[in-house]
This record gives sequence, structure tokens and C-alpha cells, in this order.
Amino acid sequence: MTNEERETLDDVVVRFAGDSGDGMQLTGTQFASTAAVMGNDLATFPDFPSEIRAPQGSLYGVSGFQVHFSSQDIRTPGDDADVLVAMNPAALQVNLASLKRGGLLVLNTDAFTAKNLAKAGFEANPTEDGSLDAYRLLPLPIGKLSRTAVAPFGLKAKGAERTKNMWTLGLMYWLFGRERQPTIDWLRHKFAKKPEIAEANVAALNAGHIYGENAEMPHGIGVYRVPKAEVGPGTYRNVNGNEALAWGLTAGAQLAGLSLFYGSYPITPASTILHGLAKLKAHGVTTFQAEDEIAAVCAALGASYGGALGVTGTSGPGVALKTEAIGLAVATELPLVVVDVQRGGPSTGLPTKTEQSDLFQAVFGRNGDAPLIVLAARSPGDCFDVAIEAVRLATRFMTPVMLLSDGYIANGAEPWRIPSMKDYAPFPVEHRQANGAAFAPYARDPETLARAWAVPGTPGLMHRLGGLERDATTGHISVDPDNHHEMTSLRARKVRGARDAFEAARLDQGDASGDLLFVGWGSTFGAISQATRALRAEGARVGHLHLRHLWPLPRGLGEVLDGYGTVLIPELNGGMLETLLRAELGAPIRGYHKVAGQPFRIAELVAEAKRHLDAPPGDSPITPHASAPLRA
Repeated sequence: MTNEERETLDDVVVRFAGDSGDGMQLTGTQFASTAAVMGNDLATFPDFPSEIRAPQGSLYGVSGFQVHFSSQDIRTPGDDADVLVAMNPAALQVNLASLKRGGLLVLNTDAFTAKNLAKAGFEANPTEDGSLDAYRLLPLPIGKLSRTAVAPFGLKAKGAERTKNMWTLGLMYWLFGRERQPTIDWLRHKFAKKPEIAEANVAALNAGHIYGENAEMPHGIGVYRVPKAEVGPGTYRNVNGNEALAWGLTAGAQLAGLSLFYGSYPITPASTILHGLAKLKAHGVTTFQAEDEIAAVCAALGASYGGALGVTGTSGPGVALKTEAIGLAVATELPLVVVDVQRGGPSTGLPTKTEQSDLFQAVFGRNGDAPLIVLAARSPGDCFDVAIEAVRLATRFMTPVMLLSDGYIANGAEPWRIPSMKDYAPFPVEHRQANGAAFAPYARDPETLARAWAVPGTPGLMHRLGGLERDATTGHISVDPDNHHEMTSLRARKVRGARDAFEAARLDQGDASGDLLFVGWGSTFGAISQATRALRAEGARVGHLHLRHLWPLPRGLGEVLDGYGTVLIPELNGGMLETLLRAELGAPIRGYHKVAGQPFRIAELVAEAKRHLDAPPGDSPITPHASAPLRA
């Protein structure tokens, strides 16, 4: 079927859902990669279960992957799905609410057994009782069809069953006019040492596509095309946040002229940063998987003491364990980059779900007055630039820098234009060398207040560092109260003064004045940006400002906020930036809070903004919690 015979759509949201062992993450990733190859703009949302291996067929074990691909500029994986592929009853139960009325529902009917229906909480088979009449239903025995397709390859029953995700992917490729060859090439490369597995999966992929070509589909189920998006010139690739962080940290180290040491302990969702950096040994990167979080950060700090760029990565629980060593980095005034890929908390919380609840921990979460710089990435691609910025600030001001990402950014993907490193100004680090004068390890640069970085073993620069307070000049241990006050003030002034090296606060969208200003940070960028765009298209006087530098706050922020009648801060926490801005600026601010392990939807932000815009002048309503169970 040619593209001319297909219905043209501007954008489509497809959600794949099934058991953890059904390969939904792989299926979604391949669909997204193919969309990128075909020139679409896209955003993805992998949604993992929190349990390592929940019981098969249970609601807790459902794994999902949402892909939003478009011929236009998009910044989120979409609110509701146009297509839901559910591989079992539990996947249907968990995800049906995310499917638009009238959307396409593809079901693997082989899994709709009495046992699986009971596990998912269905009293009757929904494919037979009319409860799915609001959707365009395509029930298929996908398991049986995929097993038939791979029968010639002699796979064992379990291996044959595993090919059903490729059969489903082939059907989706047919439905939306996607090319199969990129996935075929990927399968043959991945299973190069097991060609029978590769060819069986290729056969299942082709069988799903052929089924679509030849089967008589139910009324209302057509075929579609999504044209290429108009993008700027350059070379693009699909990238997720953790990949971009690994590359950005490496690029930052090269711009500083330093080798990079990454000390880490595996933790969801930060672990793949270690995987990515481990592949970059040829670029001056050393990776170390420590026995625990404390060893990881101490090794990274030791590398910084030795003159390299020390970096450690973790999630919220790991930051808690690293806290004392981060305080040591503050006291010794050594550059250290700490990456926190946030997840749902507290404690173990929701390991695979997203949240922005580590802001207070990043800004305040150490004993004593121990300030450091805090940055946040807004999207997967933005992680590259924020990582470079973290390295620049850590080395310039001789201080730890906390870089906040989250699970939504870490695992989500988007097209990213591969930059030229010629566009980035180097910031070479010069380690102190002896000059004949007595070495004072805490003598400071008058502009930045940064102390000298002296590599141990450098002739004439013998010194020692530690967690005990030091004399402001000599570096010797000091318990003098006036000296401690001076050192505490100097460290605070140094970090506060770093704002002069930040870009001043500026609007992402909107005019200098208006009725409502969205202020956000981190992964809320896409939803806020799209909501602002939608409201402005309706004529609303709405703006959007997104913060990269969270501590200290950037110059000019108060002036930007003063231009708007209402300031609204959507956050995936209980109101941390809201509290911080009120304390720092004394501004009248409203918050919109959601702590559900899921990102904001565009529609809910639009609706919340309209509540404020429709309120009488000077009477902006108190905002309820965004999570429905906590509403008054």
C-alpha cells in the first residue's frame, strides 16, 4: 500500500503494555527508533513496574512504553494514547484509562484466559461483554500467530512465545507505514552469535506485517502515515537522558582538559550512566563500580583530590548515603559532580517511577552550613549541556555541583542534534604550580573566591585536607570561632557569587508582562511548554520560565516574576521550588503539586491555568494537590 492511499495524521500516540517478560520496552524502543529514522519528531515514556519480578499476569507486573511521534514539534510523550496494545488482561486493566475514546485497542486474546482475567480483576471477559464498545477493537490471537510464524525454526516453547512482541511490532509497522529494515538489522546484529534466534524474530516481525497486509480488518480500522517533521539541518540520533549525561560529562572533562573518574554503585534509575561511561575509556574516562554508595563518592572525591574530575551518580536514597562525603567535598573545596537521577520516595519508594522530590535534599541536605551549586536538566537532550555546565562550574568555583535529573528524563528518549564541539568554549583547568612563595591552600581567587587546586606530590605544594575546619590562610586545623565564622561565610559567598557565571533568568515563552507565568524546573518542561503554547494560541496572556540553575537562583528572576499577575509552579513534589522562591523572593506564588510517580499531562496544566485566569482579579484560587486521591 502506498503512502498516497493512507490517511495522513499529524501525530500519533501508541502505548505498548504487557508483562515484564513480554518485551514491551524493547518493542517500544524499536518503534521509536524507526520513527526517528523516518524523520519524525518523537518523545517516549517507558513505564516500568517497581517490583523486580511481580507475579506474571498481575497488575503490579505491567510494563508499558508510550511513543508519541509527529510531523510537528512535540515535547511530551502525549497525554492519552491513540493506540493501546495490551498483551494480557492486566495490561488492559492498568492502561485502558489512558486510551482515547474511539482509540484503537489491540488485544492478545490468547492471554485472556479465566485465570488471567481473575488476576486482573475482571469478572467477565471484556472482549465479550460490550465494555469495550467505546473503542475500535482488534482482538487477535497474537501468541498463536507468532508461534506459527516461527515454527520452522525449531525453537522451544518459551523461545517461540517470546517472539510475539516482534509479531506485534510488525503489525504496528504496517498500520503506520513504518520500515522494517532498521529492526531487522538490529535483530541480526544483536543475535549475531545465535542466528536461529535472529531469523525467528525476523520471521515473526514479517509475519505481523504480512497479516496486516492481507487480513480483512474490522470496520473503522484503517492505515495511516505520519509525514516527516521539519527540523533544522544537522545529524540527529535518538538519545535518552542517561546516555546524554554520560556524553556530556565526558565532553565537559575534555573541555576542562581533565581525565574523568566516575565512581558509582548500581541504583535505579541511574545505573545506565555507569554503563554509558564504561564504553568511553578511549576518551579519558575511568569507571569504578564500588561496593556501596559511600565508597563510590569517596573514590570520586579522592580522584578530584588527585587532580582528575571526580563524578558520582545515584538516585535519592544514594544521595542520602553520600551526604557526609559531599559535606567533605564542601569543606575541602574540591570540584565534585554529583548526579541525582530522582525517583519516587521516601525510602525505597517507587524505584521505577518519576518524582522531583530531592530538591530540598540537594539544596539543604547536609549537616552544617554546606552550600553547593544545584542544576537541573529539562529533557533527555538537555542533559548533555547541563553536564558540561556542571563540570564548568565545579572546576571554576572549586565546589561540589549537584545535577538533578529524574527517571522520566533518564529513560525517555527524543531526537537530538549531535553538536559540534567547536560550538563549546573550552574552560581549561590549571593546577597550581610552585612559585617560590609559601603555599597557602585556602588563598582565594579574588573574583570567584575559589581556592587553588594543588595536585598531591607537586613540589613545593605540600598540604593536607580533611573534614576538620581549616585556617582561612594556612590550611592548618583551626577551632578558632572567628576563623570558623569566616570560613563558613566565605564558602557561602563563593556559592552565592556563582550566580554571576549563570545566564540571567529569561522567559522560554511569553512577553515581559502577562496574567499568568508558569515557572518550572526539570522534567516538567515539556508539559508546561506545550500547555503554555496551547493557552497562548487561545489568546491567553501566559508565559513560561524554566530554571536550569536552582541554587543559587539566577540573576533577574524576581524582575521576571514581577511582570505577571499570577505565578504558578507545577512540581512533581509537595511544593519545594514554591517554598524556596517564597523564602528567597517573598513573591506571591501558587503551586500545583503532583506526587503520583507519573509526569504531568498537558491537559491538567491547561485546566489549572484556566482556574487561575478565570478567577476574579486579585483572587487567584488556592491550588489543590494534583493527585485526585488527595483533593479536598
